[in-house]
Amino acid sequence: MVWAVKSLVVLLTTVALLTGCARTQCLPKPRAGAQTSQSFTAVVSKTNHLEYLLYLPKNYYTDHETKFPLVLFLHGAGERGTNLAVVAKHGPPKLVAAGREFPFILVSPQCPEGQVWDDDALMSLIDKLQANLGVDPHRIYVTGLSMGGYGTWSLASKHPERFAAVAPVCGGGERIRTLLPTQREALKTLGVWAFHGGKDNVVALSESERMVDAFKKAGVTDIQLTVYPEDGHDSWTHAYNEPTFYDWLLKHSR
Repeated sequence: MVWAVKSLVVLLTTVALLTGCARTQCLPKPRAGAQTSQSFTAVVSKTNHLEYLLYLPKNYYTDHETKFPLVLFLHGAGERGTNLAVVAKHGPPKLVAAGREFPFILVSPQCPEGQVWDDDALMSLIDKLQANLGVDPHRIYVTGLSMGGYGTWSLASKHPERFAAVAPVCGGGERIRTLLPTQREALKTLGVWAFHGGKDNVVALSESERMVDAFKKAGVTDIQLTVYPEDGHDSWTHAYNEPTFYDWLLKHSR
């Protein structure tokens, strides 16, 4: 009986040690007063959830042979939350709500309150739409304003191979990814048309100028920046009503 109890104690102790080892990944005991090499591995998973407005071209269900372009629109910080209707306050979804027709699929997700655009969530949404709708994989575009302009630059920097052209409005971003050699080839064939207001006191014009300069240095040649000298932060009204904007966007193919 005593032997059985001792064996059980040993077994439980071993399990505890192994469990502790698993939790700490058996890290070697670091030496005090010295800098030692360590390593760390973790598997991180998350659930992506986005509500979105979806517009399908008028002939979507009658033209069974056509694969349609897809435009992803990213709103600004003021439209975050749970009221999906406010997503149509600006940009292409506003034009659709006013009766304008487009020859492309338009998806306008809503960013949750207190968050900024998440690249992984947006790419997952695009993957879902590609799998379930008649999307032309060679003609996928992204555009957005303010916070959505930042999201547009971010997607263009991280996933240039997925987009034929991008159009960030009054945004900015990190330039470091344009220096990565893995991004260079895809960036070179990306169409970029950026917009900004000359009197923007929310996001400085220099933010767009810095990103355009970084993309040019990365080898992007099809790139332009339109500045509206008298516009403040709202440069999107002019941008999304540019007569040639949508034709410019749709002429690009990846």
